[in-house]
Amino acid sequence: MSRSFDSIQLLIVDPQNDFCDLPPDWHAVNPATRAPIAPSLPVSGAHSDMQRLAQFIRRQGPHIERITVTLDSHQRIDIAHPGFWQGGDGSDVAPFTPITAAQVLAAEFLPRDPGTLPRVLDYLHALESQGRYTLMVWPVHCEIGSWGHGIHADVLAACDDWQLREQRAVRNVFKGMNPWTENYSAIQAEVPDPQDSDTMLNTRLLQTLASSDRLLIAGEASSHCVRATTEHILRFLPEIAPDWTPARITLLTDCMSPVSGFEREHAAFVQSMHTQGVQLAQSSELSL
Repeated sequence: MSRSFDSIQLLIVDPQNDFCDLPPDWHAVNPATRAPIAPSLPVSGAHSDMQRLAQFIRRQGPHIERITVTLDSHQRIDIAHPGFWQGGDGSDVAPFTPITAAQVLAAEFLPRDPGTLPRVLDYLHALESQGRYTLMVWPVHCEIGSWGHGIHADVLAACDDWQLREQRAVRNVFKGMNPWTENYSAIQAEVPDPQDSDTMLNTRLLQTLASSDRLLIAGEASSHCVRATTEHILRFLPEIAPDWTPARITLLTDCMSPVSGFEREHAAFVQSMHTQGVQLAQSSELSL
């Protein structure tokens, strides 16, 4: 696939260790216990995705004007982590448990801090009213400062070399630090917290994305954070740049994969983007 673009930007969504199905020799080691640290929420195929992405950056880097990397960034206590919740009988709540407002009202699941119940219910009602997601209790992942929060080593090295060669810094965008709302998208939290501007529409990021003629998108996972970010870009970018069209976006489809069990969401996302005019490309076939 041969094309010619003017100004090109690469947006890499959450290329982090916790999301990559890294082989054992890529795992970290706890220096205190010598126990291995494995990715907590590995996406099948993500390691290969990120290796392909790193190769793409090295091959096409001279044609890329700007690289933006988003980083999922969570606290240990988070409304989407197990430690926040308990069963109605006080039992632990396992990862990958969906929780609805109706279940909380029926006391099937409850926040461990009973004083937060009104806020939790307000959040769940607001989330469910949008029809996009049901609250999912994920394994603790991308905890700020942890190895899992770090960027896949090959992608990091490729970005480092790009910065030195081009004499431009990669821009990093942190998302998800507010423990009261899910933040799949780098553009806006699922339910913005009116007391936290970081959860609201990220107009600065949108302006950065709008500054290029062509936006390439890759990262993990296509069923969640890549999907939510791209959908929000299509929704909000025209408010920043009225002449922006979906045809100026290219998804690097071989540099993203879905969370296991969410393959249908991935397929629906890719089809929806194609229908709306977003370009789909394999990184190995795209020439900038």
